[in-house]
Amino acid sequence: MLDKSRWPHWVRWIAQDEDGCWWAYSVEPLQHHKGWYENEVGQIIKLGQGEANPRWQDSLQKIKQALNKNDA
Repeated sequence: MLDKSRWPHWVRWIAQDEDGCWWAYSVEPLQHHKGWYENEVGQIIKLGQGEANPRWQDSLQKIKQALNKNDA
């Protein structure tokens, strides 16, 4: 997964799909049968690939503090 200091400033949520892929979202994502998806009003970026996660439904995390303002 990317270093948190390199995440875009708009990241407010992160979650992992069943296949292990980590994603960051600007608004709370919605759950589907094997992962998460943006709700068509926010931004999304892939953070990296981890191991498959059979408990992916428990991976959603709210990011409480503002991140850096670098969109790289």
